[in-house]
Amino acid sequence: MTADHLALPAWGIASPRRRAHIARVATLADAWAGAMGLDAAEREAWRDAALWHDALRDASEAELRAIVPDLDWPASVLHGPAAAVRLAADGEERASVLDAIRWHTVGTPIFDRTGRVLYMADYLEPGRAFEREWRAEVAARVADDLEGAFREVVRHRLAAKIESGERLHPETAALWESVR
Repeated sequence: MTADHLALPAWGIASPRRRAHIARVATLADAWAGAMGLDAAEREAWRDAALWHDALRDASEAELRAIVPDLDWPASVLHGPAAAVRLAADGEERASVLDAIRWHTVGTPIFDRTGRVLYMADYLEPGRAFEREWRAEVAARVADDLEGAFREVVRHRLAAKIESGERLHPETAALWESVR
């Protein structure tokens, strides 16, 4: 999958750099789905969640807040909920896809496998510059140990957030409690 051939919704706002990230996330999720021998419906859910998760990542804060006016989240994490709202308005009905997209930046204990895969693929995709060796090692284990890899990614992401001094979203803390 390449950034030039992404099927983003017509309302998507994604720069070429963001499209390249989306393509890498979708490629990684699809590789895991193939290695796990998933049925067509679940594989499609994983691919669609990956393709649409950052469809509004390059939208302005004003555009995002207009779509999700009741959320008091930081602007940097509004793109997931906003994309989920737009997708639902367009007729997307798969709760697993909508939940995965809505929560992919902060995490949630309600994640099913689609949500867990998107949460991991978004973090582990090979284009990110940090801890490449560790991320590649964990990504290589996902198909054989999805739950173990997921716990490791949650722990790693949470440790980084705590170390940075950022406030933890309540759903992030609840995710941690659900996997520890």
